[in-house]
Amino acid sequence: MKELREEVKGKRSPQEDVDPLFVNRWSPRALGTEMDEDDLEALFEAARWAPSSYNNQHWRFLYSTQGDKHWEEFLDILNDFNRSWAETGYALIVMISKKTFDHNDEQAKTHSFDTGAAWENLALEAARRDLAAHGMQGFDYEKAREVLNVPEGYQIEAMTAVGSKGDPEQIDEDLRVEPNGRKDLDEIRTKGGFSFES
Repeated sequence: MKELREEVKGKRSPQEDVDPLFVNRWSPRALGTEMDEDDLEALFEAARWAPSSYNNQHWRFLYSTQGDKHWEEFLDILNDFNRSWAETGYALIVMISKKTFDHNDEQAKTHSFDTGAAWENLALEAARRDLAAHGMQGFDYEKAREVLNVPEGYQIEAMTAVGSKGDPEQIDEDLRVEPNGRKDLDEIRTKGGFSFES
């Protein structure tokens, strides 16, 4: 197996031989602005190549970068806890999904699933570049719809704060996080029907 980054060594231990990119990806809260528009465009490019039912590509990304004319609007959508650390990042992104297919306007049952795949691509490309992408549900969904003019045919899924990895000392101690582990494989997969403990 290729090398794990120092920040995850001793904290994460894969059970099988997978690319370290998956294990190296984590969600710090200490963010900085040491990235640029080219980095951000590369994250969107990675998301663009996610798998999608009927190739519909349901995902859409609404974003603002530190200091632009929309920045305060995006910050104001966040709850107080997430705003307290996310405001030091480079970009804030609201991820939404189109609920219907383009070719027939029928309901697309996997629109959220597909958009989640696009988010994962974005997060993995951030990890590959040693950047941080921290997903969040702690924001006002209705305010986001109103402020960002999101039509009813789209579902607001989540937000993410993106930036360089900052110094944990820059944020309050109770906000700091470290890479964490994952459930054992036996807890997430079973052959045949449902047999997990409730």
